[in-house]
Amino acid sequence: MARAEPILRKRVIESLSLRFKSRVELAELHVWIADGIHLQGKGLRIFGATDPNPWEPGVQPLIDIAEFHFQTGLRSLFLQPMRVDTVFVRGFTMNVPPKNERREIANIRHHGKISVDVNKFVFSDAKIIIDTPNPNKPPLEFDISEMQLNSTGHGRPLRFDAKLINPRPIGNIHSAGMFGPFNERSPRDTPVSGDYRFTDADLGTIRGLGGILTSEGHYSGKLDRIAVEGETDTPNFRLTVSGHRAPLHTEYKAIVDGTDGDTYLESVVARLRHSLIVAKGKVIRMKSAHGHDIELDVRLDRANIQDLLAVGVKTEPPVMTGQIDMNCRFSLPPGQADVANRMRLAGEFQVSDGSFENEKVQTRINDLSLRSRGQVKLIGKTPEVPITSNLQGTFRLADGILSFSSLNFEIPGTQADMTGQYSLDGRVFDFHGTVRMKAKLSQMTKGWKSILLKPVDPFFHKDGAGTEVPFKITGTRSEPHFGVDFHHSQPHEGHSELTLQQPPSH
Repeated sequence: MARAEPILRKRVIESLSLRFKSRVELAELHVWIADGIHLQGKGLRIFGATDPNPWEPGVQPLIDIAEFHFQTGLRSLFLQPMRVDTVFVRGFTMNVPPKNERREIANIRHHGKISVDVNKFVFSDAKIIIDTPNPNKPPLEFDISEMQLNSTGHGRPLRFDAKLINPRPIGNIHSAGMFGPFNERSPRDTPVSGDYRFTDADLGTIRGLGGILTSEGHYSGKLDRIAVEGETDTPNFRLTVSGHRAPLHTEYKAIVDGTDGDTYLESVVARLRHSLIVAKGKVIRMKSAHGHDIELDVRLDRANIQDLLAVGVKTEPPVMTGQIDMNCRFSLPPGQADVANRMRLAGEFQVSDGSFENEKVQTRINDLSLRSRGQVKLIGKTPEVPITSNLQGTFRLADGILSFSSLNFEIPGTQADMTGQYSLDGRVFDFHGTVRMKAKLSQMTKGWKSILLKPVDPFFHKDGAGTEVPFKITGTRSEPHFGVDFHHSQPHEGHSELTLQQPPSH
């Protein structure tokens, strides 16, 4: 056997070279007899069929195997092909080159001096690397802790079962399906299909998120274009900026481009608590920032605004309840900062029949509506029908600050147009604008105050409104301040602030 090893090693190299029509290296090959025949090889490297200058050192191999081993009966030596039940492989790496880097050649198969029929491959410490022609993107790398390949017949796909750990978010992936037949001429065109289950995915490994995600689905296609359908469940999803937990379920359809790792989301339907969120867009891999750039078009139809605020805003209970319609652009650039601080939103929204959960705020809204309609005698009494608010506007979210370039607010008897900001942590309210009320200024109070205000009614009676005045809402969640704002353009010279619970007396 010792004298046969060099000859056998040479024949293995010749057979594989003819099979792949390429250069093959095999550092060691050992054979011994003990309860059958054993064969162990180390340093097996198979290069691509049309690698540029394939005989020069330093060219990345298509397949790199640190060590392989199998055992078979002595009788199988005399079979053609030789039959082997299981080959154990440790340290397996497959490098899938960019599609345009290798030329296609005629599909010519050559049979070498050794032919082996393997029923099953068992891999440990395996890795698949998909290179990209884009210099701005790193290769895709999949580290596989365990994998098993079973033959379904000569020239047919291999049945696989693999387990791997996803790096971010950290979690366990179990996938089973069919791979192949392997396309030596163009590895990216190799078919693949299967089912997957992603469990114990800790979203806390992504700064700014929290919750344990589970996902399952199906995929099919070729390595460079894989269609994926699946769903996810995160019963305790949260943004750390608020800390509030909420159930999140999504169903999605996507195309994964294996040439660069980009994912194109054709449809995403998410249910956050009791609200549906529909989105589509793309997830682009970035090299410089070592992350992903996410761009989505998001639509909400008759969603509950309290469901969104419960997750995104620290205030408890949410500032407002009501129905919201929204169209916006969602962006999440790569980076190490919290998701809430990296997240960007820009779009338009409309809230119908909204009410404020803060009793102090809602009481002032009720009083304002009554005053603006001249019903001052009812102030302080609980309305038989709750007074609701309608809002619509254009907004932008960046760096944890929600900014409104235009915001229209309506309640019975009052219409307000304003601009301003609101922080997601609930610490800051800062809105300024103009409020138009149906009643005249003197009709918003009673007694001697009403008489004194009659002479100034004409100064606030504008464009058909009974009263039009500038106003502001400032302060914090626990201490909101409503007031008249005559000098907003000159904030350092002081403001004239008068509560809207009583009209100005001068």
